[in-house]
Amino acid sequence: MGNENGFLNSEKLVDWQQLTPDRVESDIEEALGQTKAEIEVICQVDASNADFENTFLALENAGETLLRAWGRVEHLTSVNDSKELREAYNNMLPKVTEFNSGIPLNPRLWQALKNFAGKSEVSSLRGIQKRLFEETVADFEQAGANLNATSKSRLEEINKELAQKTQKYSENVLDATNAYELIIEDEDRLAGLPESARAGAFQSAKSKELGSEENPVWRFTLHAPSIMPVLKFAEDEELRRELYEASSSVGAAEPYDNTELIREILKLRAEKATLLGKDNFADNALQRRMAKSGRAALEFVEDLHRKTKEAFDREVDELEQFVAKETGKERERLEPWSATYWAEKLRQRKYDFDEEAVRPYFPIDRVLAGMFQIAERLFSVEMREREGSSVWHKDVKVYDLLDASGELLGYFYADWHPREEKRGGAWMNFLDTGLPGLGDSKREPHLGLICGNLTAPIGDQAALLTHYEVETVFHEFGHLLHHLLSDVEIKSLSGVNVAWDFVELPSQIMENWCWNRDSLDLFARHHETGDPIPEELFQKMQAARNFNAAIAMMRQLALGKMDLELHLNPEKYYEGNLDELVRQEIEDYSIPLKIKPPTIVRRFSHLFSSPVGYAAGYYSYKWAEVLDADAFTRFAKEGVFNRDTGMAFRECVLSKGNSEDPMELFKRFMGREPEPEALLVRSGLD
Repeated sequence: MGNENGFLNSEKLVDWQQLTPDRVESDIEEALGQTKAEIEVICQVDASNADFENTFLALENAGETLLRAWGRVEHLTSVNDSKELREAYNNMLPKVTEFNSGIPLNPRLWQALKNFAGKSEVSSLRGIQKRLFEETVADFEQAGANLNATSKSRLEEINKELAQKTQKYSENVLDATNAYELIIEDEDRLAGLPESARAGAFQSAKSKELGSEENPVWRFTLHAPSIMPVLKFAEDEELRRELYEASSSVGAAEPYDNTELIREILKLRAEKATLLGKDNFADNALQRRMAKSGRAALEFVEDLHRKTKEAFDREVDELEQFVAKETGKERERLEPWSATYWAEKLRQRKYDFDEEAVRPYFPIDRVLAGMFQIAERLFSVEMREREGSSVWHKDVKVYDLLDASGELLGYFYADWHPREEKRGGAWMNFLDTGLPGLGDSKREPHLGLICGNLTAPIGDQAALLTHYEVETVFHEFGHLLHHLLSDVEIKSLSGVNVAWDFVELPSQIMENWCWNRDSLDLFARHHETGDPIPEELFQKMQAARNFNAAIAMMRQLALGKMDLELHLNPEKYYEGNLDELVRQEIEDYSIPLKIKPPTIVRRFSHLFSSPVGYAAGYYSYKWAEVLDADAFTRFAKEGVFNRDTGMAFRECVLSKGNSEDPMELFKRFMGREPEPEALLVRSGLD
């Protein structure tokens, strides 16, 4: 069957060197054939013999080889993109999409499921079996199982087109990002930049064989560790402008213009929703999430906007007055490439705090070790680095995660630094879902990964992270724990396979340990001396935590509102100036600027880089932040290292996946429904 090697390898930890582009098409074709055969067996179940095992459970187990193999292909396109891989992926994408989207549209399969669903035995289903039954029926109905043949055919075509167009959008963002570089030869233009940013730009130039030790040049790109220090610290306004405008044009200029792709994606999503009997894509996407509807999600965003607006206006006013005083000019609106720069100046003035001052205390290896130690203390687990495993890049590390009893719960890869063949941002993904040991069967370990684009090491020196990057590491690790600590016996209901406005709770709650003195002392140690962060510096960091909290809150709310407006009222964006139309909806959420810069819509990968992604769901970050701020109040009260509290969170949330309703899981941990005020209190906006 070819399962010994390549993408079909059934082992958890594979030899990535064998997963080459030339194997993609043959391996995925074989996996498709195997899965089709498994589905056909279910279709042939006689109505009189239909039971839970040979219908719903058989469907749950069908396609595992395809899911694993295609997941590996998709993963490699994210971390090791190449012309050959991209071509092979795009050749198979329509076939895989057509097959996957066709499963709930298969009338014989749906009938086989209904043959059991109509029997009296259904009433005896309990626990996880009942949940699988209900979720599967809901999945099929939401995906169009009850449509007529003509509508099903059109829906399959829409799903295929969405997969292709969102993949093209993603490729355009990656290619446009990588197509840009700015070479600086005059060192005077680097005034204000931290030494870490200068060293990174010099190393980037060296990697391209530009300049030399005697005649150095500095290379800047649109990857976050390169561009963000420039926008925040560079005194050269022209340098800031060049990089800002280049970043703003990602996805907005030929040959990488995403404008028409966005419109086509919105039209396809709207048509899909209509076929499925919904007024809009948002209502279809959210019907089984905690918000339930697009209107409810929008009301949540607008309510937080109302509660934040007064503080937001005060912060904008303070920033503009500060700039006027510092420059000796009349007060005016800021240029978009100067807002971050002046905000940083104001923060340093108010709190005497420079975030670069804490960077030496965050060498990445110590951060990871401390984070692991925190998880060990809270959740009774242990992380061990695994030597000798195959990886897709030399910087990638592999770890075992074990229970305190010594039982292996899972493995995970960690890939932290930017490369041109790797997409931007930070993410967690599951490569393989395991199972708890039941009866005489052994536990099957999970397999996951965490990726980022964090500050890279300079020469032999350890990578020194910003505090924001530390939060990113903790965030993605929270997602990973949700996957690896899952104890659900049905894989499709395991780990992060939960409602998307609940999935960010485990990730965002972990960020709280980046601010606590006791937890910071575990890992925030100077990379040269080993000293902890001085108390004076820590107090300044804490005082500055909520600086411009309303502006930060409003930015996330603006993105959530933009997303919901695009998917509640897509017809407004089919023609005309896309940026102007989007700006009209978020103007009251945005810092007023001297010019109107392009919006993020053409490079907003969360919304348009996959058929679903965070489309109509970006509000989830704020929704889950409400949950996390509230849930952390229990840790704050009972102790940030209280193992009983940690184990309660593991038991009530991390281990449960989608085995129960998310609101019930939250209430089991907190003893009540969430209280939104906790987020406003934590942000200093109450």
